[in-house]
Amino acid sequence: MEKEKHSHVAQEDGCCSHNHSHQHENGDEHDHDHGDASSFKTYLPAAFSLAFLLIGIALDYFKVDFFTSYVRMGWYVLAYIPVAYPVIKEAAVTIAKGEVFTEFLLMALATIGALALGEYPEAVAVMLFYTVGELFQGAAVAGAKRNIKALLDVRPDVASVFRNEKFETVKPDTVAIGETIQLKAGEKAPLDGELLSESASFNTAALTGESTPRTIRKGETVLAGMLNLDGVVTLKVSKKFADSALSRILEMVQSATSRKAKTELFIRKFAKIYTPIVFFLAVALVILPYFIVADYQFQTWLYRALVFLVISCPCALVISIPLGYFGGIGAASANGILFKGSNFLDVITQINTVVMDKTGTLTHGVFKVKQIQSEIDEAKFMALLAAIESQSTHPIAKAIVNHYGDQTLLEVTEVKEIAGHGLTAVVEKQKITAGNAKLLKKANIAYPAIIDEQVETIVILAIDEQYVGYVIIADEVKADAKQAVTELHANGVTQVVMLSGDKTAITAKLAKELNIDQAYGDLLPEDKVAQLEQIKKDKNAVVAFVGDGINDAPVLALSDLGMAMGAMGSDVAIETADVVIQNDQPSKIVTAIKIGKATKKVVYQNISLAFGVKAIVLILGAGGLATMWEAVFADVGVAFLAILNAIRIQRMKF
Repeated sequence: MEKEKHSHVAQEDGCCSHNHSHQHENGDEHDHDHGDASSFKTYLPAAFSLAFLLIGIALDYFKVDFFTSYVRMGWYVLAYIPVAYPVIKEAAVTIAKGEVFTEFLLMALATIGALALGEYPEAVAVMLFYTVGELFQGAAVAGAKRNIKALLDVRPDVASVFRNEKFETVKPDTVAIGETIQLKAGEKAPLDGELLSESASFNTAALTGESTPRTIRKGETVLAGMLNLDGVVTLKVSKKFADSALSRILEMVQSATSRKAKTELFIRKFAKIYTPIVFFLAVALVILPYFIVADYQFQTWLYRALVFLVISCPCALVISIPLGYFGGIGAASANGILFKGSNFLDVITQINTVVMDKTGTLTHGVFKVKQIQSEIDEAKFMALLAAIESQSTHPIAKAIVNHYGDQTLLEVTEVKEIAGHGLTAVVEKQKITAGNAKLLKKANIAYPAIIDEQVETIVILAIDEQYVGYVIIADEVKADAKQAVTELHANGVTQVVMLSGDKTAITAKLAKELNIDQAYGDLLPEDKVAQLEQIKKDKNAVVAFVGDGINDAPVLALSDLGMAMGAMGSDVAIETADVVIQNDQPSKIVTAIKIGKATKKVVYQNISLAFGVKAIVLILGAGGLATMWEAVFADVGVAFLAILNAIRIQRMKF
């Protein structure tokens, strides 16, 4: 399983790395991994070369007698080989695959040429600093992967399943739906399942990015990857291993970096054209001056061409840009947001219109008692109402019973349910009527006129055909819903729209409460599609749709960017969406936009830095004003600065 876990980590697209695997155009991978970036063996070649280089420079400086020309050459060649061998080998491999003009060939030709010209310290220094840059790149990639890899490590290797009158340890993919599994304190759920124990506390950080433990009660769903914080609990498996929420998340993570942003694709194409151009420019820099310059010296112009080759390596661009996007995906994962590709990090920065479903996105999608208005003792009122509603399976009835809590229910007899209206029954020898205004009108029971003005769901109670009060039942608004709308407006979103299948009056009231620009109610799934198409008629509108239900899948697919609420969202919505918010908080929409903007800013900073510095030093190199040392800075130094800039995304707070 460990091998399987690591194979899922998406490979960075670093064409400049001889320490990491390279994805070639034909899709195969050639692995040139020289060991773990943290191991001593990885750093040994660079350390050996650095020591020999420093000693050689010291011997040169003090003009030591035994350090003759041949000894000096041999000394620097020994310093050169450990760091140059992997690069030269990679150049040969890529040439064999038909990719001739790569940065590996440029580095190999430049440094071998420098050795031939007797510029030994410079040749060693170029390869050494290139290798050091690669080591820093390896560390940066490891850091960028850390948050994503944490997701891959949450999948347990085994499950404890009840078979043959005992619990047996088996692989999770062998457990069938309906079987019972056991979790001890500190163990992670290997599969999705229904909690059979009375209640338990779970750490859901791996799935949602939230550190606050979540209490799950009997009958509720426990997702694979959740960490049991209590004693021994049991689950009834509800999904196969491959269909679990965690497996879906892992699949999304695995494919995330395969979807490239336009900037990445452009840079990759650019590098393929740019590298052969600079190679032939370097050749021209050696040959053309012969016909133009009066005191032409081959060695001088060859050295300038070699400097030009070192400077021209596109490492800073090819490494740092994919790393910037990879860092953005990692930062989003740490915040409980899954981008299904780096291209969506670009799209989200352009969003100016956010369309949201109401139920499950801005509200919890669970009915709760919002207000109690009683003309008798409230405790007595709720005892009677809960008793009669306990005889119904309607979600509104369940909300009332849940609000009443674990108190003992009164005995109920002669229950009669009137479909679409409510209930009548006898409780404590009193005739109880509970339902909507239609029921009371039908029974000719008078009630206050203010009740007819209520837009939210209302349950009225009458005792012996006398009105005594009512409760308002409403879908609970998420705590951060208003904050989300406010911050969307503050982050460049000019229009926030709410679409709902709920009554128009309820939708309008919620929109006013949350400062939503436009709201539409009484919509069927096809109406939502029509409404989104209407919004998209504005050519300037870049639309994100946020939803969670099966009926949201068409609008998720139609929008420029589909975002699904992943904790309670339907499988279809999650599969269709481009971005998944794992903890269902609408404020995470804003977080996702901020991460996208930060990633784009870093990527464009790296492009400007790389092009700016290289252009200056290329001109200086061609004019003989830059040496190999400046070339090292222009190549490795800029790449290193770009890498440091890219990994800043990991440390940002959103």
